[in-house]
Amino acid sequence: MIGLLQRVSEARVEVAGETVGRIGHGLLVLIGVERGDGETQAERLLERLLGYRVFADAEGRMNLSLRDVEGGLLLVPQFTLAADTRKGMRPSFTTAAAPAEGEKLFRYLADRAHHGHPTVAEGRFGADMQVSLINDGPVTFQLRVAPAGPAKE
Repeated sequence: MIGLLQRVSEARVEVAGETVGRIGHGLLVLIGVERGDGETQAERLLERLLGYRVFADAEGRMNLSLRDVEGGLLLVPQFTLAADTRKGMRPSFTTAAAPAEGEKLFRYLADRAHHGHPTVAEGRFGADMQVSLINDGPVTFQLRVAPAGPAKE
């Protein structure tokens, strides 16, 4: 499971002209689900998103987490993050989870986030979304929790 996090001053997601998610200071996280991902990967990614130290402390060092600063978390599903871009001039999506599985795991991640953090908003899975943000820094990191390997029989 992949999370491309951006520290933001504010961010919002619109679908068909309607704002479906908005936060102030916090993290906008684009979420990609890969084949082999499950609830274990979603739990670990959420743990990292809430605890990853990307906010400045009193000395200006990135020592504070989203929990520490009580910032907002905006989760946006983006299957293109799971694309295989290693060769050619066109991405392959063979590494991305099937849409039904991707939606199920995104929903699981978002539900767990709502239960574990006070300010959570989200985009809409499968929708044509317009994402607006003011990147603070800019600060952007990719976090990845490796998918489970093939099942052994």
